[in-house]
Amino acid sequence: MTKKTLLAPAVLLGASALLLTGCAGSGTPAASDSASPGPDAAGADTGHRIALTYDGGLLVLDRDLQVVGDHAVDGFTRVNPAGDDRHVMVTVPDGFRVLDTAAGTSADSALTDVTFPADTGGHVVVHGDRTALFADGSGDVTTFDTADLASAVEGGGLPEVDTTESEAAHHGVAIELEDGTLLTTIGTEESRSGVRALDADGQETARSEECPDVHGEGTVADEVAVFGCSDGALVYRDGVFEKVDAPTEYGRSGNLFTTESSSIAVGDFNDDPDSEGYLLDQIALIDAATGDYRVADMPDGVGFTFRDLARGPEDSAVALGSDGALHVFDEETGEELDSFPVIDEWEGPAEWQDAHPALKVLDDVAYVTDPAERTVTAVDLTSGDVIATSDRLPGVPNEIAVV
Repeated sequence: MTKKTLLAPAVLLGASALLLTGCAGSGTPAASDSASPGPDAAGADTGHRIALTYDGGLLVLDRDLQVVGDHAVDGFTRVNPAGDDRHVMVTVPDGFRVLDTAAGTSADSALTDVTFPADTGGHVVVHGDRTALFADGSGDVTTFDTADLASAVEGGGLPEVDTTESEAAHHGVAIELEDGTLLTTIGTEESRSGVRALDADGQETARSEECPDVHGEGTVADEVAVFGCSDGALVYRDGVFEKVDAPTEYGRSGNLFTTESSSIAVGDFNDDPDSEGYLLDQIALIDAATGDYRVADMPDGVGFTFRDLARGPEDSAVALGSDGALHVFDEETGEELDSFPVIDEWEGPAEWQDAHPALKVLDDVAYVTDPAERTVTAVDLTSGDVIATSDRLPGVPNEIAVV
């Protein structure tokens, strides 16, 4: 079922939201009490912004990797770009709270009081002109026009949203295509099995339950959607689901990275159902146009985690290895094209939430976090040159988003 909902500012400021550190008492966006203006106030840098989580808060860095905002938030949080090149969604106990990074402006960053209500906020997916938020605790999908976010937040409220219910609550994800089709996962609290397609009126038009443990998503060239499974991938094209088998009986890809100019989805790959820990050493290369599923190997003894994959120049695959280097692969052949040392060697985390090195790429620049040194380094992927490294940060960096 789908329903359109317009939430008034009063709805956004429930009791749980007011308990969060740094919340103001009105519906207007406000920075937390610990916000640091930094050079933003002087208009020193109006470029992009980097948002980093740490234990107890959020940092906002400018493109020169200088801290321009420090906002207190309790507990473990996750950050994802909202899609409008300025705002970031922060998962908090009562939903998705909006961080205004002030990217592209001379304003201060602000952890606003504006929150999209959600029971256990999970994945955020931006595609085309729409943003989709998935609530794991209810299975609800909230979608909205990305372009409406800034003006709504400025007014202290939310944009008009569409809410779609899942058949059951589960850890899931949704993508809204440009024709209004909503692709949303199928599952329960115990398991996940596939994806269904709903038209703009909320009516189911197709489904496939041939994607066990479905996780990870993306859209490749020609707006073809790809989802990761524990035995391959599920592709949605022209109203029909198609299964792409992994090269091994068990071959799980849980995170996918796509571009609009390539038919190939890049993902992590694990062919051992009994493996322990979070380090992986193989990369999935899934061609949604041909159905080919290839695997690229990391150098011997080098691993990476779900936070360490991205797309680079000319649609290449980029992995941040446990050897501290960035490894660049050809997306078609899986051949390693180059490697650039960036940080010291590191070990995989004991738990997935634990701080460990992470990678994000914007244009041709890779941003690499180093929890051991409490720094972020920017690397030019076309040359391998280090552009800049931040000073020691106020907290240990964990999750990262770049807008």
